[in-house]
Parts: sequence; C-alpha cells; structure tokens
Amino acid sequence: MKLSEQSKDFFLNVYDVVRLIPKGRVTSYGAIAKYLGAPRSSRMVGWAMNAAHSLPDVPAHRVVNRNGLLTGKMHFSTPTRMEELLNAENIQVHDDKVVDFDKLHWDPSMELSL
Repeated sequence: MKLSEQSKDFFLNVYDVVRLIPKGRVTSYGAIAKYLGAPRSSRMVGWAMNAAHSLPDVPAHRVVNRNGLLTGKMHFSTPTRMEELLNAENIQVHDDKVVDFDKLHWDPSMELSL
C-alpha cells in the first residue's frame, strides 16, 4: 500500500509529537490527533505508530488508547515488549493497562503550543 503525500506528512507530524513525549509519561492516539488539528484521526495516528517501529527515535511505546490500554502491543517485536519499555521508564502496567493513566497522561494540546 502506497501512502499519499498528505498521509506521509501526517505521519511525520505524528512522529514529531511522539518524540516530544517525556520519558515516564504516555499519551493517547486521540490526544495526538486533536493536537494536530485532526480530532477524528486517532486511527490514522495508530497507523503511523504501527509504521514507526523501524524508527529508533520514535518512542511508540508511549502512545496508548484513550483508556490507557496497550492496544498497539501486538506491533512490537514480542507481545510483552511495549510493557517492558514502559516499565523501564517506571510506568507500571497491569492487565495491559497503564496504572495511574490519568496522572501520567501527557496532553500535547496542554503541554505544547503550535
């Protein structure tokens, strides 16, 4: 599947935001989409994250769903790799959900200015 230029630009913008997520914090697909001015594009952010695993400077493990669930874990090298990366940043996960998600949630719309 070939991406359109517009999709490629969107993916690059997603990666730029994901690179800014501080270590020890997480954000959601929807928060990134909203920040980029495309609030209905959470799924597209997910597709960008699925394509990010070959980019070592994009911490895709810090992006979870709106409830803190590790819905993208199957796209990592092993079923536990996403959790392992989060644990390495002192983010606890229980039953595939970030513990204290509300406290750890990083909202780019609040933290960054366009």
